[in-house]
Amino acid sequence: MPKSNPQVEEPDEKNIVVEDRPKTWVAGLPGVFHSIEPALDHMGPNRTRKTVLAMNQKDGFDCPSCAWPDPGRRKTFEFCENGAKAVTWEATPVVIAPEFWAEHSVSELRQRSEYWLGMQGRLTEPVYKPAGEDHYRPIAWAEAIAILGDRLNGLDSPDHAAFYTSGRTSNEAAFLYQLFVRAYGTNNLPDCSNMCHESSGWGMGQTIGVGKATVTFDDFANADLIIIMGQNPGTNHPRMLTELEACKENGGQIVAVNPLPEAGLRRYKNPQKIKGIIGRGTELADQFLHIRLGGDMALLQAVSKRVLDAEERNPGKVLDHAFLEKHCEGLDELREHLSHLDEQAVLKATGLTSAQIDELADRYMAAEKVIITWAMGITQQKKAVSTIKEIINLLLLRGNMGKAGAGASPIRGHSNVQGDRTMGIWEQMPPAFLEALGREFNFQPPLEHGVDAVETFRQMRDGRIKVFVALGGNLVGAISDTHVAEAAMETTDLTVQISTKLNRSHTVVGREALILPTMGRTEIDIQESGPQFVSVEDTVCAVHPSWGKVEPVSHQLLSEVAIVCRIAREVLGDGIGADWEGFEKNYDLIRDHISHVVSGCENYNERIRQEGGFILAHGPRDSRTFHTPTGKAMITVNELEYLEQPPGTLILQTLRSHDQFNTTIYGHNDRYRGIKKGRHVVFVNPEDIAELGLEDGQFVDVRGTYDDGVDRVLRQFRVVSYPTARGCAAAYYPEANVLVPLDSVAEGSNTPVSKAVIVRLEPAEAPSPADATASGTTVSVS
Repeated sequence: MPKSNPQVEEPDEKNIVVEDRPKTWVAGLPGVFHSIEPALDHMGPNRTRKTVLAMNQKDGFDCPSCAWPDPGRRKTFEFCENGAKAVTWEATPVVIAPEFWAEHSVSELRQRSEYWLGMQGRLTEPVYKPAGEDHYRPIAWAEAIAILGDRLNGLDSPDHAAFYTSGRTSNEAAFLYQLFVRAYGTNNLPDCSNMCHESSGWGMGQTIGVGKATVTFDDFANADLIIIMGQNPGTNHPRMLTELEACKENGGQIVAVNPLPEAGLRRYKNPQKIKGIIGRGTELADQFLHIRLGGDMALLQAVSKRVLDAEERNPGKVLDHAFLEKHCEGLDELREHLSHLDEQAVLKATGLTSAQIDELADRYMAAEKVIITWAMGITQQKKAVSTIKEIINLLLLRGNMGKAGAGASPIRGHSNVQGDRTMGIWEQMPPAFLEALGREFNFQPPLEHGVDAVETFRQMRDGRIKVFVALGGNLVGAISDTHVAEAAMETTDLTVQISTKLNRSHTVVGREALILPTMGRTEIDIQESGPQFVSVEDTVCAVHPSWGKVEPVSHQLLSEVAIVCRIAREVLGDGIGADWEGFEKNYDLIRDHISHVVSGCENYNERIRQEGGFILAHGPRDSRTFHTPTGKAMITVNELEYLEQPPGTLILQTLRSHDQFNTTIYGHNDRYRGIKKGRHVVFVNPEDIAELGLEDGQFVDVRGTYDDGVDRVLRQFRVVSYPTARGCAAAYYPEANVLVPLDSVAEGSNTPVSKAVIVRLEPAEAPSPADATASGTTVSVS
């Protein structure tokens, strides 16, 4: 039975608890407790049993958290703490009561934290905020859809609207969504990829022709060496730790490259093994490289140079000449370029010693099967695309592509962000896809590229985009330059959020605003033809079905597929050859069309019903074929750029806490880093604290240094002494997004540069009880 929304207290940021030192291991019994205890508290034993025990099972639902792949043989407890929290957050029986909207204005809700908003419970009915009013009010589904249809059809150009997509959206909903948007007449399809792994897609696409991982699930356990760069598996994708443990048990080695010594890169106590409960667990990283922010490209070039130098000393003994000659081009140019690499510049850029880089190079050359895996610590740098090209260079030199236990592995942080892109959610889909889509549905899709996430806000700011529709997500909370972005969103005529729960994006709205409540992935979806399932794609190109397991919290909820179909019918009518009414009744009809349009998805309905689903074809992985202009993998030359740091400043990165998934805040503890009861902290190396004339525990204003006339500042944040790399600092996302200028983006991919923010720390007074909540009052811009 649904429950009324609870009384939730905002945290008191003045009384943050900082433990003596960060943890040195992850999971174990505490991981089990912190997974199950919130689920039992919020869902009760029956709903907990139906959800967490069905998560990632072959007849269950896909985890709504990260995109880590599933093993062939699955354990009873095939979930992690992060996944359990995500399911608890979504499947809670707590709902927002109808009177909530009269009791809380939009202005008041805007002063609340992401935590408070999410804890109010599930959205169960459409609500509408008319122009000139400050309250949402419940309305009927037909009225809500009619308002959206009227505003879209009233625009002077389809390009005056933008349609965002979250990575939790299913393949079926994503395919219909992009079909509707293109039939409407625009390619304005920004998505969460634009802010995370867009750089991976560009870097890999330009070198090997495919922007997806070249490894399988089993490759991790069978690698001789795994190099982990720019990620924190213990918090962001904990199930990866099990495969890292398997690699170590099989004799493999692990090198961690990160500005922070995260506990999840050090020691893992697997709670499903005896040694993980009563023993020390497994030591993971054989080598930890405490790299300076922005130094990854220099490190990779230095290792590649050492490989090439070793080949010169021992001709024919180091490089994989057969692979290079048959499948690659550009080796001579790379050799010439790296012969001029300045070792002192490398050491300055990385903060490492030559001996440390030598050790990594020796490990790499001694290993026959190497995986390099990375996440947003790499993709959100200015030179992210070039850095990823250097990852590919290093792998290609010794043939670590297209063989078991080796390859390139970007780790997607959203559960189906990769599947959404496969289904056409991209503002720059290639002509072949658009031609197939138009042929299938008898219309001419627009060919001009649309806007990505950053460009969406630029065009809002300039008055071009007037209607914004979001299929899931929290783009206002996720995007850079928070206050600039919020001001841009407020210039729109209408904002529409298709959501399960409240977040910041429901409080920063256009003149008019709609919230359309949708079912979650955990809920049983029954349509006219019977129970439905959806499908998703994980980070290693495995496509599998997902079945909801619990009753929806309200009979008023519609599925994402149903919402998209009803919007399309309202806006397009019979304008194209699409059976929108039939799609809503039977998702098999959607998959039949996917079979005809999406390359690699032929016979989709048949293959998705096979046990475990199916694996999409991947040329570099499967056959060492490369869909590049030359038909070969491209070894590239990339100019090294050193990240300058003016005196008295630090390089700051944004990161998640442990009680968090993207912008969703589950609680205010970050137990592996030793932070409790708050989030307004800035992690700084103790030597930097002393050099800056500050003290551990002191309150400071964190001020951006960009010379663009905008004063960006986080006010009254507590300095926490922490073993970050020298000259580097860290603060939690999304609060620190305010410090990242909208125009500070990665070259090529246009991804916000959230891992290289130059800041100054200025002494400040401690917050008073009146202003010490997490309501957003501590960030300002002028």
